[in-house]
Amino acid sequence: MKALYLLLILMPIFTLTACGPQSLDKKRIVPPETDTLDEMRAETELAFQQLSEQFVNGLWHLFPSWAVREGYYDVATQIQVPDKAYRKYLLDFAETYKDKFAALDAKQMTINARTDLALIENFLNRLQWEYTTFKSFEWDPSNYNVSHPFALILNTKYAPLEQRLRTFNTRMRLVPDYYQAAMRAIHRPAAPQLALAIQQNEGALEIFGEEVEKKVAGSQMFEDEKAVFQQRLTATREAIRGYVSFLKKLQAKLEKSGKFRDFRIGEKLYEEKFHFDIQIGISAAELYERALEEKKLVHDKMSELADKLWPKYFPNVTTPSDKQLKITKVLDKLSEHHASKYTFKAAVEKQIPQLAAFVIERNLLTLDKEKPLVVRTTPPYLRGFAVASINAPGPYDKSANTYYNIMPIAELDDKQAESLLREYNNYTMQILNIHEAIPGHYTQLVYANRSPSIIKNILGNAALIEGWAVYAERMMLEAGYGAFSPELWLMYYKWNLRTITNTILDYEVQVKGLSEANAMKLMVRDAFQQQAEAEGKWRRATLSQVQLASYFAGYSDIIALREEIKQKLGKNFDLKTFHEEFLSFGNAPVPIIRELMLTRLKEEGQG
Repeated sequence: MKALYLLLILMPIFTLTACGPQSLDKKRIVPPETDTLDEMRAETELAFQQLSEQFVNGLWHLFPSWAVREGYYDVATQIQVPDKAYRKYLLDFAETYKDKFAALDAKQMTINARTDLALIENFLNRLQWEYTTFKSFEWDPSNYNVSHPFALILNTKYAPLEQRLRTFNTRMRLVPDYYQAAMRAIHRPAAPQLALAIQQNEGALEIFGEEVEKKVAGSQMFEDEKAVFQQRLTATREAIRGYVSFLKKLQAKLEKSGKFRDFRIGEKLYEEKFHFDIQIGISAAELYERALEEKKLVHDKMSELADKLWPKYFPNVTTPSDKQLKITKVLDKLSEHHASKYTFKAAVEKQIPQLAAFVIERNLLTLDKEKPLVVRTTPPYLRGFAVASINAPGPYDKSANTYYNIMPIAELDDKQAESLLREYNNYTMQILNIHEAIPGHYTQLVYANRSPSIIKNILGNAALIEGWAVYAERMMLEAGYGAFSPELWLMYYKWNLRTITNTILDYEVQVKGLSEANAMKLMVRDAFQQQAEAEGKWRRATLSQVQLASYFAGYSDIIALREEIKQKLGKNFDLKTFHEEFLSFGNAPVPIIRELMLTRLKEEGQG
């Protein structure tokens, strides 16, 4: 009886071929009676682990581009055409696996399995919501871009060059069909998303340019292979140009008629998306109110520091009674110290080893010196969203490079560059590097790749990932980075205020209809941001939803968890131990990590 049950639950659920998805088995599984409770638990745990493996394997066949980004190259030759049949299969996949996992008794699982199950259920529910309710595939043309996986295949040395070129070649075969399906799917797009799609797909052509032609010409591929490669390369370029042309015509048409879709998604959709993406146990409205309160507290701290610094930078000048003016003047004075637009990237690179040395010296975390971090100019196909970002390898290719992308500031005119450089001055550049690199995103994602749970890694929670980077900023200064310089602390609070303002901005833009003019006032006047930074953040607020709230959400939860663990352990609390245990759980939501850490303490008699 038990053997039959396991056979039923572990049997393959689907087979995917190059032609497309096949039908799914939707039969529910009813657990049989077992002789003992221990047998039932062991059987359920095994069934869950095996079903999870099937689920992950299914994900990679459904989302081969995502798989490549995670370093899983077994499906790198595949590209799914985003047509109606594909969308239907995604929904069938979600429904089938919801049934399969629901057939298991979660009460019989270990806490690690239960928390994995919670992430899987959230993912499947979100997948259904995305394709039945949110439907961004209809109005966000930037969803469609083939370039990034091709770039990874070409530039990541996971296999010999000839093998990667053959994968690249095979993958190109369906690119024309991909973009044809994209054009059929798009219906009344939003203006910001349409503009981003044009920009990034024009940038995508670089991946299919002279560099790859030279690699093919100099390779050991057979001549007939090279001929097919060139044919497909030409067809790919034409498909991308055709998509860009389609988008530009659509843009001109909608500009004339004024019938763009509103990029604001409204309160209902925002709360639903917040629930799926953030997973912190409170509503978006509650987080928004918390951010408003925190903004007031940070303003008070900045005012105190400005009072302290005023005599140093403005001797014999009366301190303004207007708190906002006082803070602004001190920040402006400090912002004069910055790199040039030609040296900014080099200044970033120079600082990374200094951060690593401090982390090691203060015993804050163990750093893996074998994991390469490469600072580079943001590739064209990734531009248009942020000044800096991290592209980290996935759990299947842990030794690959992590890329720290820096916006090409040198390409800006002098006025724009000066505004941006004043924002990313000598003080805030340090906070930026802590956030993006060490011990922020780069460090956290290295730890995540060690997590024994592939589920907690690949179903990453944005609030955890962004929240850790924000937490790292505060933690480093608390540990003495910068020798408690009041200048650095003032700039930190300005940076932290940006995190808080992100939440306020995002909610007010998407839910309350905040105008661009009032958004600029919020950022420039209330958050002391430079014009160029505020303009870029406005663009982000129109292009994404909820993501900007993830920073403050995750940061608040991590700080609260640290204080809770510290209170429970008292004098036995060790900061490094807390950090390394926290990071060991991969990219799980903070509430799940909290449950896991408190369970461990209870098991050890410390809870």
